[in-house]
Amino acid sequence: MEVRLPLERPIGNRTVLSQYKIKPFLGFLPLQSFKWSGNEMVAKATHGITASSDFSKRRQRKVSNPRSRDSSPKGFTPKTQIPTNIPKKYQKSNDEDDVSGSSSRKKFEEPNAKTPELIFVGDDEENLEMEENLAATQEADGSEYEKFIEEKHVYEGQLHKNVAKDKFKEAPVTLKVGTEMSGETDSRSAEIGKLSKNAEHVKSIETTDDTQEKLYLQSVAVDNHPTTIEKDKSSGELFKKLELDRKKKLWKEAFQRLADNNFTRGNRLFHHPQLVKPDQDVEIFFNRSISRLKDEPEVFIMGAFNGWRWKSFTFKMSKSHLKGDWWSCLVHVPKEAYKIDFVFHNGEYIYDNNNEQDFCIRVEGGIDEFEFENFLLEEKRREQEELARKKAEMERQEEKKMRLEAERIASEADRAQARTEVAKRKGELQQMLKSAMTSMDDVWYMEPPLYGSNDIVKLYYNKSSGPLKHADNIWIHGGHNGWKDGLSIVSKLIKPERKAGDWWFAEVVVPDKAFVLDWVFADDLPSRAKVYDNNNEQDFHGIVPMSLPDDRYWFVQEEEIYERLQAERQLREEALRAKAEKTARLKAETKEKTLKTFLLSQKHIVYTDPLDVQAGSTATLYYNPANTVLRGKPEVWLRCSFNRWTHRFGPLPPQKMVPAENGSHLKATVKVPLDAYMMDFVFSEKENGGVFDNKNGMDYHIPVFGGVVKEPPMHIVHIAVEMAPIAKVGGLGDVVTSLSRAVQDMSHNVDIILPKYDCLNLSNVKNLHLYKSYMWGGTEIKVWVGKVEGLSVYFLEPQNGLFWVGCIYGRHNDGERFGFFCHAALEFLRQSGFHPDIIHCHDWSSAPVAWLFKEQYMHYGLEKARVVFTIHNLEFGAHLIGKAMAFSDKATTVSPTYSKEVSSNPVIASHLHKFHGILNGIDPDIWDPLNDKFIPVCYTSENVVEGKRAAKEALQQRLGLEKADRPLVGIITRLTHQKGIRLIKHAIWRTLDRNGQVVLLGSAPDPRIQNDFVNLANQLHSTHNGRARLCLTYDEPLSHLIYAGADFILVPSIFEPCGLTQLTAMRYGSIPVVRKTGGLFDTVFDVDDDKERAKVHGLEPNGFNFDGADEAGVDYALNRAISAWYDGREWFNSLCKRVMEQDWSWNRPALDYLELYHAARK
Repeated sequence: MEVRLPLERPIGNRTVLSQYKIKPFLGFLPLQSFKWSGNEMVAKATHGITASSDFSKRRQRKVSNPRSRDSSPKGFTPKTQIPTNIPKKYQKSNDEDDVSGSSSRKKFEEPNAKTPELIFVGDDEENLEMEENLAATQEADGSEYEKFIEEKHVYEGQLHKNVAKDKFKEAPVTLKVGTEMSGETDSRSAEIGKLSKNAEHVKSIETTDDTQEKLYLQSVAVDNHPTTIEKDKSSGELFKKLELDRKKKLWKEAFQRLADNNFTRGNRLFHHPQLVKPDQDVEIFFNRSISRLKDEPEVFIMGAFNGWRWKSFTFKMSKSHLKGDWWSCLVHVPKEAYKIDFVFHNGEYIYDNNNEQDFCIRVEGGIDEFEFENFLLEEKRREQEELARKKAEMERQEEKKMRLEAERIASEADRAQARTEVAKRKGELQQMLKSAMTSMDDVWYMEPPLYGSNDIVKLYYNKSSGPLKHADNIWIHGGHNGWKDGLSIVSKLIKPERKAGDWWFAEVVVPDKAFVLDWVFADDLPSRAKVYDNNNEQDFHGIVPMSLPDDRYWFVQEEEIYERLQAERQLREEALRAKAEKTARLKAETKEKTLKTFLLSQKHIVYTDPLDVQAGSTATLYYNPANTVLRGKPEVWLRCSFNRWTHRFGPLPPQKMVPAENGSHLKATVKVPLDAYMMDFVFSEKENGGVFDNKNGMDYHIPVFGGVVKEPPMHIVHIAVEMAPIAKVGGLGDVVTSLSRAVQDMSHNVDIILPKYDCLNLSNVKNLHLYKSYMWGGTEIKVWVGKVEGLSVYFLEPQNGLFWVGCIYGRHNDGERFGFFCHAALEFLRQSGFHPDIIHCHDWSSAPVAWLFKEQYMHYGLEKARVVFTIHNLEFGAHLIGKAMAFSDKATTVSPTYSKEVSSNPVIASHLHKFHGILNGIDPDIWDPLNDKFIPVCYTSENVVEGKRAAKEALQQRLGLEKADRPLVGIITRLTHQKGIRLIKHAIWRTLDRNGQVVLLGSAPDPRIQNDFVNLANQLHSTHNGRARLCLTYDEPLSHLIYAGADFILVPSIFEPCGLTQLTAMRYGSIPVVRKTGGLFDTVFDVDDDKERAKVHGLEPNGFNFDGADEAGVDYALNRAISAWYDGREWFNSLCKRVMEQDWSWNRPALDYLELYHAARK
């Protein structure tokens, strides 16, 4: 079949695709260059085609086949039907003859068969480029080619001018051929003689065409006569056809020589164009006869881009019109490609994959591998954003669905309540009607007898019938519907002039919606009446006959009640929703502020600009060696990486830091990759090492925001004997729960293992159920699992009864009990297949976990884990604590100052390299004045003055204190010597001396101390009854009210590892007055003495403190505090607002613990 091309210009590859609506290929072809020498065209293998070994080794699969065939690449299995890249109506059967004389497939394979006609379709620019390349290399016989170019330029303009609108509509055919490239060196000399035999044939064609063109040029010079125009048009068509025929033949012969040359050299692959660029089409030619597919009826190409990582494709190849067994395929190269990888197969399981190396073509002028990685990351980011958007939309729809369902359920409940209320009213009305009358013989009656709501009736009363017969005046005191609205009728009765007997009457307006009138008679107004006639204490009841309700009335009543309930509920829900939104907003703002403080906490040593480092951006790192071990070093080198030193780039090359503009800091610039979530760095004095500043083995880390990769979650398991609120004795239980919640909120996985005491508060455990049982230690151990405060808790219940003793502590064998528990917990982890990253144990009670793990479990199923040990109070179990310190990977205590105070202790001193002080926090959901049900008015820092005033009044009323505007000092503590009981007593008397009020809540475990405070309480209650109250017990609701109602909270501890009382006080806007020790020193900054120290921590002063452990120290702090309340109330109120806005939750400590966990895993 002969296919004509458009007359005006050849159609490029994209035009072909456009005409046929063919989806562009996603693959590519090997590269070759063309080189002409004399009358010959030879092929030159270029470095553009290479072999890659990675694909086949990854994707190839083994097949059983009697013939020797290459296997398919791994991961790619051809489908039964694979689409071709050309619609079937444009595909030519191999057995179909050309109209122009092209042979059938059978004839094509015969030696003397006529060469099939070949059409190459390309843009004019591409054709011209090929022409220029051909002319440049036509050394032996260039005259005919030059003549062709010259004649083409002479009449091409005329053709375009005269026949611009005359185009053929037949679709062009795109050549698709392929071959394999070889790595051998070009050798052209042997082929020159062979190719030059065709030169004379080309010359003869060009001579004939020259004659025809001259005739055409003569004809265009004739006048513009109609006949001449028709002849001119006919000649133009003729010569254009001749020009196209000549071009076709030249290209056909050129490509045929190229194909023959590659075939002779054993190459089965070449492509066009030679230089493959992004966002263009490339044509691949493949010779089946010299490949593994030589006996297969069909050929497919399968590939992808950039090492098989981008846009895979599979297409069926078409038999080309080249002489020989050449097949072709057109592939579109995407703009993101830097390399094309592909193989050939038969559509099933036989592959030609270049001896398991795959075929590869380099793409020039586009992105490189590094840019492609960034492109993939950008794609991943867009994908994540889209997923996040879809997730948010799904959550919004789900929330809407749940809200509508809740609304439906609530509406049904409101309707049911309305019906119940109506039924109740019906019953009440029936009861009233039973006792109601239209009149009472010789006592009372109505005129007229038939009346309704809002009517005026006369109520007649026989004065002589009852106890008012001697009264001078008669009054009616009345209401309606069982006195529903109280007293609504008061009127004086008068005696009618013409009425016989002792009858008196009053005109009464019947109230609206009154069904029964209720009244009594009296001798005066309600406030002065002394004598009553109340029908023997039954009152009088009269039916309103014209107002008795019907079904319609009750229907309206139900609707009114229903609408009222709906409106009330909606108001409540709106208020709760607004409060929840405000709570969430405040928590988010606090968390963001705390993170910023965290990033600035080491500004005197290191910080970044911008402070919030974004993935894909450039950040400047500032470092001040003057405050580190590198002080005075002539050079400082930055060593940096990402994602806790695990990034694919590895550590970046050392970078010499240069002086910054601001003082003693040095700076360096770092490009942050898109897949970073953390910057990691250390500093050294030399490029190759020397002295390092690695933050005492912790390294420096700064979070990166907006990356496409999130930090992998860790699995942390706490093994502890206390947990709030189900098994709480002291602060240990609070820490276990609150720290676990904070870390879990940061997307890590947290589990807790706890003994199953028989005294557990199971009301706070959700979905408690038996998980498993296992044998260990000579007994069965049942494992229960449930949720506590959103945390997964595993309860171990040994059947030997060790924890069926009614208490947590206080048994003579506590050491034995908790030692058994520690061993059983590790055994549970091993037998259950848990593989935690961190095992966190606490205080002496779970200290055995550290050495049991290292000695018995570290190499037997739990090798991934690291042990972190926390000391909450060194006063108990020092021996066990010391042993745990030796075996743990990292150890902490509950404040930096306390860690220094105990650093000289023998059990600590030899392990200071792994010992860190991290402050405790408080749970902002438990201690939240905005949502506290134990205080009268919920408040935030915005209305702290009003909230605390209401709380103080409620506290004074509850405890029977004088309701006066006085400074109120609160003390909430265990009464032990550690808590400074001698200083507490002095502070009580000092407060009273300053005309203040004092409230103490707490009890003493020592009976002698308890009795001592009982005596003090009795003394104070007798001498200062209105200004002092000592509540010597534990009362959770009262503690909330004291925190909110007190102006000051006193904590004069002799030592305090951390202390939560002062933190809770500030959460409620109460000002702490504390002694400088342990965590009290780390959290309370004196308004007069600690301004600089507070600034270093990114805080403002927030309280009053003192140094000594004597009365003078207490007086120094307490006197200044009370004077500030008296002398500067406005300043004092601003201080209350300030402390409320400081974050003493677990936001910051959780970040510090995560850093510690990561350091333990290094």
